[in-house]
Amino acid sequence: MPQPPAVLDSAGRPIAPAQIQRIRESAGRPGRMRSLQGGGGAGNAFPYDAADILSSELGDWIPQVRSPDTEINLHRDRIAARARDLRRNDAWANGAISRILDSTIGASYRFVSKPDYRALALYARGFDAVWANEYRQALEAKWRTYSEDLGHYNDVHRQLTISQQFRLALGHKLVDGESVLVAQWRPDRIRPGGATYATCFEGIDPDRLSNPNMGPDTATMRNGVELDGDMVHVAYHIRRAHQFDWYNSIQSMEWDRVEREDPDGWRRVYHDYDPDRFGQSRGISVFAPAIRSLKMLSRLYGVKLQAENVAAAFGLYVQSPYDFEMVRNALENEDDDEQAFGWYQDLRSEFHKERQVGIKGAHMASLAPGEEIKSVAPGGGQADIRPFAHEMLRAFSMCLGTSAEEITNDYSDASWSSARAGITQSEKTYHRRTDEFDLNTATPVLATWLEEPFERNELPLPRNAPSYLEMRTAYARGRWLGAARGWVDPVSERQGVVLGLDAGLSTMEEECAKQGMDWEENLEQRAIEFNRMQMLGLPRPEWFGNEYTATEASQPPQKAQP
Repeated sequence: MPQPPAVLDSAGRPIAPAQIQRIRESAGRPGRMRSLQGGGGAGNAFPYDAADILSSELGDWIPQVRSPDTEINLHRDRIAARARDLRRNDAWANGAISRILDSTIGASYRFVSKPDYRALALYARGFDAVWANEYRQALEAKWRTYSEDLGHYNDVHRQLTISQQFRLALGHKLVDGESVLVAQWRPDRIRPGGATYATCFEGIDPDRLSNPNMGPDTATMRNGVELDGDMVHVAYHIRRAHQFDWYNSIQSMEWDRVEREDPDGWRRVYHDYDPDRFGQSRGISVFAPAIRSLKMLSRLYGVKLQAENVAAAFGLYVQSPYDFEMVRNALENEDDDEQAFGWYQDLRSEFHKERQVGIKGAHMASLAPGEEIKSVAPGGGQADIRPFAHEMLRAFSMCLGTSAEEITNDYSDASWSSARAGITQSEKTYHRRTDEFDLNTATPVLATWLEEPFERNELPLPRNAPSYLEMRTAYARGRWLGAARGWVDPVSERQGVVLGLDAGLSTMEEECAKQGMDWEENLEQRAIEFNRMQMLGLPRPEWFGNEYTATEASQPPQKAQP
C-alpha cells in the first residue's frame, strides 16, 4: 500500500501534522503576515525602502508602470490646454516663454553655411576651403532672399518669414510639447514678382495631429503618428481644421494622411519634440511638472489683490458708544426698535452737520461724543507673500532650466558673480534647446529647400560632385545664429573675450556667434570702416593694428599722471 505524501524538514524528517497546523495558524495572523511582507524587523521582504508598500510614508503612493505613449496620449490634450491657459493668463508663464524665445530664436534666425568639404573630398577633387567659402556665400545669399522674402512666399499662408515660423514652432514645442511643420511644393506661385522657389512650409497646430475619426491608439497608430514595424514614424494624420472650429465642422472631422517623406526622399513633415523615454511618439509641455503650483500661485495673487482692494475701499470705520437699550428706554414706545435706532441716527447727523471744519480744502470729520476712528490694516492684515512667491518661482525656473532671476526679473539680492553663474547654467539649457531645434527642424527645413537650388544648378560645384540626395547632410551642414548673448559687465567680459582670443582658447567665429554676428561680415565691415577713416584723414585707432597684442588692447585706458 503506497505511503501518503509527507512534508519534510531541513534534515529530511517528516513534519508532524499538528506542527503543520500550528504553522498555518501562525501564518494567518495579521502581525505575522506584516512581518513576512516587510513591516519591519528581521523578516522585512523589501530590501529597498522605496519599494515598501506598507509604510505610512509610501503606502498610499502606488504609481503604475506604463509605456510613454500610454502615459501621454490619453491626457495630452488636457495638459496642453492647461499649459496654453497659463501662457495666456499667467504673467509669469507668459514672460518665461517670451524670455526663452528671445534668448534663443530672437527676431532673426540666421544660417551660416559650413559645408563638410572634407567628407565631400572623399568623392571628388575640388572640395576644399576655397570652394567651401565660395559655396557658403552663394548659398547664404539665396537663403536670405528666400527666408526674408517680402511677399512671404516661404510660408504657405504668406504671413511669416522663416525666422517667425521658427519662433512659433519653438513656442509650440515649449508650451504644447511639440511642433509640426509640413513642406509643400507650389510651382503655381512662381512668377515675376511672386515666388522664386516652389518650396514653402506650413505650420500646423499640434492639436490637429490625431487618430482618424478619434479612434483609439493601436500598435501602428499613436495619437496621429503612424508607425511601421521598426517603430519608425512613416506618416502623420492631420485634421483639415481644428476640432473646435465650429465654422469648419465638416473639415474638422476629415483627416489627411501625410507621409513623412516622398518616395524620392523629399522631406514633408517635421515633427519635433523632446522625448523623455524610448518609444515616445508625442511630446509633453515643459509646464507639465509646474502646472499645479503655478495655478495655485496665480490664485494666491488673486486673493491677495482682492484683500488689497477691500482694504482700500474700507480703510476707516467709526466706533460709536451707541447703547441700544439706553435709547430705547428714552422713547415712549419701548418696543419700537426701528424708531429708537432712527432717532439716534438723526441725533448724530444733526451733531455732525453743525460741526463742519475745513483746512485748506481738506475736510475734517468731527465726531460725536464717545466716537472713535479705527483704521483697517492694509492687505487685510496678511503677511508679505514675496518670499513664498519667489520660492515657488525658483522651483518653476528649475523646471524651465533658467535662473530664478530671469523668471522673477529681480536682481536686487544677486551679486554679479551669482547672476553670472546662474546665466552660465541657463545657457547650457538654451544651447541644448537650440541645438536640438536646429537638428530636428531648422536644418532639415533648409535641407528640403536646398534641393531646389541644386536641381537648378545655382550653386558652385566642382566636377564629378556627388548628387545632393547622396550627400545632403554634408551640403546642408552649418550653424544658426540667434539672439545675442549680451553682457552683464561689458568691460570685464569683453576683456575676458580678448584674453581668450590671445591665448588661443577661443576663435573670432565662436565669440561673434555668441553675439548673433557673422565673423566674416564683421571683418569686412571693419575693413570698410578703416578704409573710410583713411579717406577722411582720421587718426588710426589703437585697436586696429599690429603694434598692440590682444592682451594689451584689452587693458582699460590708463589715467594720465599729474
